[in-house]
Amino acid sequence: MDRMFRVLAFWTSIFTVMFYVGDMFNTALLFLVQTAFFLALSYLRLSERMYMYLFGAYLTVFFIGFTWYSEFILVPGFGH
Repeated sequence: MDRMFRVLAFWTSIFTVMFYVGDMFNTALLFLVQTAFFLALSYLRLSERMYMYLFGAYLTVFFIGFTWYSEFILVPGFGH
């Protein structure tokens, strides 16, 4: 299970580079933090159950944050 967190760190690092190249610095910083989070967790050698709990907690925080952002911050149709 620790290897899957390294895979998640790899993909978030790819997104970090792509956002940085696309001049989206805030988003790149957000994905860099996620990369560091996943990479740090992957080397803790936790049990598989604990990795699943942490991933569930990560998804919960993500969905709450994304819903809050899309409901209260995002302006529909802005940027065209």
